[in-house]
Amino acid sequence: MGTVQHGDRDIQGWQGIALAVAACAAVTLLCLPLANLLAPANIVMLFLLTVLLVAVRLGLSAALVAAFLSVALFDFFFVPPRFSFEVSDGQYLVTFAVMLVVAVVTSTLAANLRRNALASALEARRARALYEMARELSGALTMAQVAEITRVFLRNVMNAEGDVLLHDTQAGFRSCAENAPPSLRIEPALALIAFERGEPVRCNPLAGSGSAALYLPLKAPMRMRGVIAVAPLENSAAELTDMQAQQERLGTMASLVAIAIERVHYVEVAQRSQVDIVSERLRSSILSALSHDLRTPLTALVGLADSLVEYRPPLAMPARETAMAIRDQSEYLAGLVTNLLDMARLHAGKVTLRKEWQPIDEVIGSSIKLLGRALAGHAVRVRRGGDLPLVEFDAVLIERVLCNLLENAAKYSPPDQDIGIEVALQDDCLAVSVVDRGPGFPGEAGDSIFEMFVRGEHESTRAGVGLGLAICRAIVEAHGGSIRAMNRPEGGGCVSFSLPLGTPPALDEEPTGLEEAS
Repeated sequence: MGTVQHGDRDIQGWQGIALAVAACAAVTLLCLPLANLLAPANIVMLFLLTVLLVAVRLGLSAALVAAFLSVALFDFFFVPPRFSFEVSDGQYLVTFAVMLVVAVVTSTLAANLRRNALASALEARRARALYEMARELSGALTMAQVAEITRVFLRNVMNAEGDVLLHDTQAGFRSCAENAPPSLRIEPALALIAFERGEPVRCNPLAGSGSAALYLPLKAPMRMRGVIAVAPLENSAAELTDMQAQQERLGTMASLVAIAIERVHYVEVAQRSQVDIVSERLRSSILSALSHDLRTPLTALVGLADSLVEYRPPLAMPARETAMAIRDQSEYLAGLVTNLLDMARLHAGKVTLRKEWQPIDEVIGSSIKLLGRALAGHAVRVRRGGDLPLVEFDAVLIERVLCNLLENAAKYSPPDQDIGIEVALQDDCLAVSVVDRGPGFPGEAGDSIFEMFVRGEHESTRAGVGLGLAICRAIVEAHGGSIRAMNRPEGGGCVSFSLPLGTPPALDEEPTGLEEAS
């Protein structure tokens, strides 16, 4: 992105006036040897041409000086009597007046034309630079690149220093550039006003303070992203005026930067999501492979240990106790492997629900029966809230949910404490809650307790890998329901899941005995 000059700053002020004087002197020296050969009218034309060239090249101030100086030099060197300001013929006074008026008018018109041409050229160069900036922003991959492109545009095009500030609700404003400009001072209060109102904020900083003079909000299509702080490099009144005049173009620049920042943000989000998806898929594949490889030898180990326990004639008591310990640990390990395999299948979406309209009571009863040894020492009390309708669900999977919840409750409940199952209607759902009198869930756990391999702080001394609740959530959500964990006011934990009721099919009424006889 090339540098855009703000006019001809190298020829201005006293330097331009000095060049105008030198030009008039050069024309005088050129015409002196030709004074006897050229008519006064032709010499006047040469001076007018000089005034015109000075106006085109050096501006209005230098042209006016050249106009008055040309009249004086023509009078002194070329009007009789020469080398004096006396005029022998009164007609030359008319010549002087016409020459001065023509010189002033032409110099004014030429200077205005020059100024307009320079302004048009500057606008064209700035528009071209803005286009190039938009093209570079479309290829930016990081926030730092966006900030650097913005700084280069401001420095080369607007003769200003700037910094892109992103807003964080906790940390406030932070520069997204790798190396923030050390000379630029930011007023957080003004930046916050521009951010909250969504409008530019202008101020007039002290000369040499390096403070930003303009704060531009970064309005992206989705939300406000931050602000751009801009300060003129020379910090002069002319620079401040030019910056205010270019506020519309600066606003366009801010819009381009905001869109680029939002695009980079969502690219980063998409990349993180893609990495998470690939990682989850890899983890599920590993779990599935390991579960299949471990399941066969574990099944054989459980069967062999159980055959030793039931061996006839019975083994000696020490050997029988060892066989029972081997069987229990093998069953526990087989349960873990089953959980891993189920979790891998659920995440891979390979589980097909076999839904049927059925009462929830049968599943509750079968779950309690399956956990005979795990529930030893704990009485399970079931409370039903009136007549319950039929619900459409997969009995095998919901039974798995209840088994996991009851097993967790038995694991963390003190010995000889009851475990409760409460079933009730809630709005358009059937809610099933499993309550215990254990230590409950850690206060900050929240929904994270249902993530894979996440366990509460009270679970470190108990066996488990943190898959039971994750499997429960996956099964319940596959049924269109929800699950949550909470602590009871009277102590203990409660895990409650809900299943949508839906509209059960109409049942045909059985005929009465009188109708059968007829």
